[in-house]
Amino acid sequence: MLFIALLGVFACAQDKNPVNTNHDYELVVKELNIPWGFAFLPDKSMLITEKSGELIHFKNGQKTTISGLPEIYVRGQGGLLDICLHPEYKDNGWIYFTYASPEGEEKGGNTALMRAKLKNNTLVDKQLLYKASPNTTRGQHFGSRIVFDNQGYLYFTIGERGDRDTNPQDITKDCGKVYRLNSDGSIPIDNPFVNTPNAKPAIFSYGHRNPQGMVLHYETGEIWTHEHGPRGGDEINIIKSGKNYGWPVISYGINYSGTKFTDITEKEGMEQPFHYWDPSIAPSGMAFITSDKYPGWKGDLLVGSLKFQYLDKCVIKDGKVIKEERLLDNLGRVRSINQGPDGYIYVGIENLGIVKLLPKK
Repeated sequence: MLFIALLGVFACAQDKNPVNTNHDYELVVKELNIPWGFAFLPDKSMLITEKSGELIHFKNGQKTTISGLPEIYVRGQGGLLDICLHPEYKDNGWIYFTYASPEGEEKGGNTALMRAKLKNNTLVDKQLLYKASPNTTRGQHFGSRIVFDNQGYLYFTIGERGDRDTNPQDITKDCGKVYRLNSDGSIPIDNPFVNTPNAKPAIFSYGHRNPQGMVLHYETGEIWTHEHGPRGGDEINIIKSGKNYGWPVISYGINYSGTKFTDITEKEGMEQPFHYWDPSIAPSGMAFITSDKYPGWKGDLLVGSLKFQYLDKCVIKDGKVIKEERLLDNLGRVRSINQGPDGYIYVGIENLGIVKLLPKK
């Protein structure tokens, strides 16, 4: 009976999005395990994070390991995570990255944000800008993505670290949040909770589960995120200052076991998602297509699916997702996505590498 029940669960969880075959790809960086994040340097070479704790510089077809990383807590979903350049990198040389850090009194680790500069294949001038606390030995929900907005503010995400009923709804605690800092790590004076007693002043929004995708909207300048929900509750959210995104009080999902943890999908004072997936796709990575390289695709949103192993192309019209299509179908678990300086989309795929998405000629 258990086998039959499980069979029913998996049968109901099949993704129905059609496969779009009007594209091809080129393998640009070979032999990567979990390319959690990557960023393009001004010379069009790449800095690539491997979750296992390796930072790679890829240039002219060659990989060089960058030394000087801080101690990284590799456990479960934790390790070396996202990477991003300062918008004025050519002038200041700052590189930002998130990682699971063991720093602190408690055992285990939690998500941290650091900036550093690159010199002779070594990270120098390292500055720890944020370290979530407390540490925990739990292996889930570290987040994390990094984005700069058009005003130069730095946003990064941290998941609720598996402590669903404690962290995400409490602004005096880290985790389950989107944070906003100045580029030097200081707190913006207009952050929403700077004057709230005992609140973490870096918090920009709360009530999140595990945001592993974040991108700046190419027209509005808004911060868009997606996050792993429970079964049937993965979401896209548009992030607003001080807003509560509801986890785990409201959700369109259920526990992985099939039981409910909430009976409501909306509540006053809590934001509704822009879009949610049922079945869950296990999203990671996120990018808008803003170039003219893909006829008819400009403005579409790309989201990686770890669960179904494809790149989800979301067509948006009149404030909602009206169509979804599978790209790079069954190539592997899509972990990271960026539009490169050449206007092409680059996609980090687990146990494969980084591929360049090409329109079919």
